[in-house]
Amino acid sequence: MDDTDCLVKGDLFNPILAVGAQIACLLVISHFFLLLLRPLGQPAPVAQILAGFVLGPSCLSHIENVKAFFFTNAADYYETMALYARIIIMFLIGLQIDFPYLMRNIRVAGVIACGSSLTCTIFAIVVTSFIYQEMGGHGSAFTMGLILVVILSNTASPYVIRFAHDLRFASTDVGRLAISSSLISDSYAVVLLIILQRHNQKYDFANWFVVGLLYLFIVVAVIYVNKYIANWLNRRNRNQKYLKNTEIFILLAILFVAATSVETMGFSSIIVCFLIGALFPRGGKTGRTLLIKLSYVVHNFILPMYFGYSGFKADVTLINSFRNFIVVALVLLLCIGGKVTGTLAACFYLKIPLNEGVLLSFLMNLKGHIDLLALTVGVESKVTSSQIFYNLMMAVVLINSLIWGPVIAFMVRRESDILGYKHIALEFQYPESELKLLACVHGPRPVATMIGLVAACKGPVNVAITPYLMHLIELPEKTKTNLLYHQKEEDELSDDDNYGGNDVVEINEAVDIFAVETGVIIHQVKIVSPFASMFADVCEFAEITRASIIILPFHKHQRIDGKLESGKEGIRTTNQKVLRHAKCSVAILVDRGLTAGTMHTSDSGSLQHIAMLFFGGPDDREALGLSKRLGMHHHINLTVIRFLHASEQKESLKANTAQGEEDVLMAISDHDPDNEADNIALTDFFNRFVTSGQVGYIEKLVENGGETASALRDMADMYAMFIVGKRSRGHSTLTTGMSDWEECPELGKVGDFLASSDFDLSGSVLVIQQHRHSRPGDDDQ
Repeated sequence: MDDTDCLVKGDLFNPILAVGAQIACLLVISHFFLLLLRPLGQPAPVAQILAGFVLGPSCLSHIENVKAFFFTNAADYYETMALYARIIIMFLIGLQIDFPYLMRNIRVAGVIACGSSLTCTIFAIVVTSFIYQEMGGHGSAFTMGLILVVILSNTASPYVIRFAHDLRFASTDVGRLAISSSLISDSYAVVLLIILQRHNQKYDFANWFVVGLLYLFIVVAVIYVNKYIANWLNRRNRNQKYLKNTEIFILLAILFVAATSVETMGFSSIIVCFLIGALFPRGGKTGRTLLIKLSYVVHNFILPMYFGYSGFKADVTLINSFRNFIVVALVLLLCIGGKVTGTLAACFYLKIPLNEGVLLSFLMNLKGHIDLLALTVGVESKVTSSQIFYNLMMAVVLINSLIWGPVIAFMVRRESDILGYKHIALEFQYPESELKLLACVHGPRPVATMIGLVAACKGPVNVAITPYLMHLIELPEKTKTNLLYHQKEEDELSDDDNYGGNDVVEINEAVDIFAVETGVIIHQVKIVSPFASMFADVCEFAEITRASIIILPFHKHQRIDGKLESGKEGIRTTNQKVLRHAKCSVAILVDRGLTAGTMHTSDSGSLQHIAMLFFGGPDDREALGLSKRLGMHHHINLTVIRFLHASEQKESLKANTAQGEEDVLMAISDHDPDNEADNIALTDFFNRFVTSGQVGYIEKLVENGGETASALRDMADMYAMFIVGKRSRGHSTLTTGMSDWEECPELGKVGDFLASSDFDLSGSVLVIQQHRHSRPGDDDQ
């Protein structure tokens, strides 16, 4: 027999090689479909499921040679490979999941998951008897009922997560809520699957109890072992960029041993793998390396294979009779009706807007994960006399996925107003709300100050913050590499790893120490790009992550003698372009060594004295909005210093506050809109933070820019940081004459004065610009 015959029959040396060749074919075809469908806005899972469908018994496998190649000998290995794929996928989902968000919104996500799953459960119970008779069932009707409940009620969390990321709304509230709800729905389906498996094995109560305790012991033991090993590896690899491949293999070996042990006991390992990933230590090189290495492998190889396998197993040609068509149509309609009805009812109860509820109901309809396991159990338990029920339900899962993929993509494009980037200025945000922040660095020099600022923005312990640290590296050539923080192996011969040199190790070390001391995980991103287009990468990433503010490093750095020295001109150009093009607020940090450690070390008793300089205008109000968060931090003593013209003494906030609320409103009603907005913002700030003693408040009466400069010089050594808006209100007489010192227009008059080399200032400066659709004077930047 020649090599061609061996290949056709699947006997190419051994079944493992045959499976490899088959998976390679699946990957090639899935990438081909992806190239065709991506321009049409379709996410990757649709192309991958469609590739499996085309290769499977519904299409090409009707050809004898193709069928022999895919189904002879090697077919039995697919289930094992699917098991290993599920283990690694659920572990990665656990690593990537925003666990704090899930815990904060567990009630809302739980209500949505329960509403959709319970409605489908009721529908499945009602229809079980009819389908059992139509299918000529000879096994347990209870088993078939459980399988139908799983098929109808399950939401495949890997599909939801992949759809959300591909369609770029995973960081929105709707996307995160859909992911959280799908995980809870997945857990419900897994519990039903465990009941299904245990029912078929017919264990008594004593065995259930013993095996359940062993199950819990394995989960808890692996979580604690991982925590110990991860901390040990972090200390062991302190001066390295990544873990070694051997160390990664040991960690994954622990995961696979635990998962296969649970499977051997008759439980599904899906929840186990997710919990091990979700509770894995995030800070340090261990968690970072696992996330980087697994993300590349899973997204490019394992997920296409797993999604393709879903379509590969379905055979829609069996819907060749009216009875089979009725069964498929009925189950499909109940799937859709149950999920849509239950999810919309839950959203109505939670007062979620209708358009968001509709999108959530569509996302909760995605299937093809636990369903496959439930149908496999059904075949093993011989629910019917043949595999007709199995094949028809597989067709339901496939048709459901292929329907909802394009529908969801269309819905996301249509609802771009709720899923698009909607920036809410810090001026209008509650300081207790979640803050998404993007800090950029070109090297390790400003990292300590950036991290200190991130710690300060966190405010109280219970305030959520999602910080990103972007390492910007110049690429001299025209080619561009955009990596999610080093996707390359440490020992790979790649030029990309040389970019940044040893700066990466220093940045990692600072971020890891911060994570250990505060428990706040800073997500790191690396951008390798020429300076000419670097601003576009920064703005695009801020849009994807829905950042509220971008913090950029100043192009000058402090020398040993305290003077500021200019760095690369490309850094300044990048800052200017980000200021013009960003769709959110932008801040430039002039780093003079803010001691970050005292702000994020829990046992530190020292205070950082920070001043917020308020002259008026949208940018100053934005700076005041950020200052609200800083003022709530227990290691920061914030003072708001309002500069007023001597003739405006009657507008004094202290005087207005002493009057009644009606008098305050009358006092500000005669002024221009900007002035009115300033007074309202300051009055609210004063009533909440100043009167309670959390923040200090000072008013400075000056006549012109000269007196303003003199006042700033007097307080130069009093504060560790000065926060100011880029532009004061209009052409203020308070800053008249200060432009004589102007070197960097991108900082505004006051910011440029504070950052001047001629100004003896020991504190850092943070200059903030509020995002507005039109900014007068931007052309001069």
